[in-house]
Amino acid sequence: QVQLVESGGGLVQAGGSLRLSCAASGRTFSTYRMGWFCQAPGKEREFVAGISRSGGSTYYGDSVKGRFTISRDNAKNTVYLQMNSLKPEDTAVYYCAASTGGSYYYAVSYGYWGQGTQVTVSS
Repeated sequence: QVQLVESGGGLVQAGGSLRLSCAASGRTFSTYRMGWFCQAPGKEREFVAGISRSGGSTYYGDSVKGRFTISRDNAKNTVYLQMNSLKPEDTAVYYCAASTGGSYYYAVSYGYWGQGTQVTVSS
């Protein structure tokens, strides 16, 4: 089992940057695939980015390719989401999630979720 706590959200102007962090409890962090999802009011939870157990493979949603970067530090039990060139449509609650297998792109593959952190991008 793993517990996840996100941080780093906030208010930023369009074109700005934020770095989200997700700290995981436990000594088995490196056995989990990790992902970031976002959910805006009235919308379904959407895949943002995923990363393999070693960090050697990464996956992105179409709307964030070239702007966001996911990374992980297994020694620190932490996964990051660097968000650049932010747009107002990126405004959402961002969730960190852990998976033992299945598709990176679908929320159903992830069995553990953080509480979320709000990202607001002003125009």
